[in-house]
Amino acid sequence: MTATPPVRVVLVEDNDTFRQTLELLFGLRDEIDVVGSVATGDKAPPVVAELKPDVVLMDYRMPGLNGAEATRAVLDAFPDTSVVCLTASVTVQEVREVLEAGAVACVTKDQDFDRLVATIQEASRK
Repeated sequence: MTATPPVRVVLVEDNDTFRQTLELLFGLRDEIDVVGSVATGDKAPPVVAELKPDVVLMDYRMPGLNGAEATRAVLDAFPDTSVVCLTASVTVQEVREVLEAGAVACVTKDQDFDRLVATIQEASRK
């Protein structure tokens, strides 16, 4: 039986400490490969176009483009990727905006890490 290749992920998160922590935690998991990370939504589309990840893990509240705007820009640039929104707190309206922009899921930062990994894996299959 061959192993499933890891899901290639780009992180879009303006909190440097949280982004670096995610990179470290995902680095301990065989099923996730962080291929890139950026701190703002406007930097996401060119990085996604260059790296062609399976999934983009997108913060919602960022300077410049918010998560919904950045999701739309990423999917315009590279429609074959999936976007999962990851945020500390999000309103029902913001969830609706990010899903309407094309994200496949929206999860909170306090969610169980194994559940986050599973959500990313599910998103990579969409």
